[in-house]
Formats: sequence, C-alpha cells, structure tokens
Amino acid sequence: MTENLSDDPRITALGLFLEAHAGLTARLATQATEHGLSMVEFEVLMRLARSPGEGLRMSHLAAQTSLSTSGVTRVVDRMERDGLVFRRACPSDRRSWFAVVTEAGKRRLNETLPGHLALIEQWFTGQLTPTELEQLLAGLRKLRDAVHPEATAGSTLAPEDQPQS
Repeated sequence: MTENLSDDPRITALGLFLEAHAGLTARLATQATEHGLSMVEFEVLMRLARSPGEGLRMSHLAAQTSLSTSGVTRVVDRMERDGLVFRRACPSDRRSWFAVVTEAGKRRLNETLPGHLALIEQWFTGQLTPTELEQLLAGLRKLRDAVHPEATAGSTLAPEDQPQS
C-alpha cells in the first residue's frame, strides 16, 4: 500500500500558513491602497522608518523585502518621484546608496498606520491569546532566520555608515 503524502501534516501546516498570509495580505493591501500606497511601498516605508537614521542601504532594503536589487531600485525610483523617500550616498562606501524616508513619507506612513494596526488587531494578533502570540512570534523568528537570514540586514549600522539627515 502506498502512503498518501498529500495528507502529511507538514502540507497542512504550510497550507494553513499560506492561506492565513494571503488573507491578511489582501485585507492589509486594500487599506494601504486607500492611502495611496501599494503593500511594497508600505513595507519600504515601514522598514526605513524603523531603521537607524530612518534609512537603509539599497542592498539591505532588497534583502529585508525579498525584492531583487532591480526591484528595489524601481520601487525607490517611484517613491522618490512621489516625494516619500530620497537617496543619499553612503559616507563609507561610494558605491552604496541609502534610501531614506522623507517627512512626507513619514506623514503618509503615520496616516496609514492606525487603520493598519486596527486590521492587524482584528484579523491577526486579536485572534490569539498573549501566550499564543508570544509562541507564534518565537516560531516565526526561527522560521524567518532559517529561510531568510539576511532579512535583518542593516538593522544595526556603525555610526559612520548611518544615513545622515
């Protein structure tokens, strides 16, 4: 008798994870669009605003967002045209550039965040007990670090490598 691999609980676990991700992403994307942002643009603003000096090297931004370097360049080009970010040369490496959030970018992010946080609470964190959330966060960090170790690239920078305002 052959084993039915499609019934494997690992398939179920991944399927549930992907379904939850797709559902959350759809709800959050609709809300971001109401504020004139795509989900990628929202993520870029969040990553920049939460980084030292409110900026990241373009290569680190690519690693954190899972976009290619050319994909990040296109997004940052568009956001720069819209006044949400600007580029700054890296003081310690003339070949590198930072993307830095502008005041307009911070305002747009701050306008978007209340609704974003309400949706996160309604459809994600509010569905879990504090203990479940703590366990989920630990598990997600472990998974992220295993499959995407460069996701925290640029989260700590030497002072000379931080973008200057």
